[in-house]
Amino acid sequence: MTGRNVNIYFQEETYNKLRSFTGERKISRFVNEAVVEKLSKEKKKEKVELREKLIADYKSTAQSKKMRAEDKV
Repeated sequence: MTGRNVNIYFQEETYNKLRSFTGERKISRFVNEAVVEKLSKEKKKEKVELREKLIADYKSTAQSKKMRAEDKV
């Protein structure tokens, strides 16, 4: 598996909790999995927000067309 090294700063208390939870040599894997999960949630959130915006815009456009059609009558 290819990857990149990064330096991440943790407060001492956070690091100690992380280390005791994951074990000494598994912190990178844990952090990577957490980041992947967070990115996935953000992507889904963006899709939902875009869908909601498209629906709202569609409704607004439909309402405008309906109003214009009523004005012509």
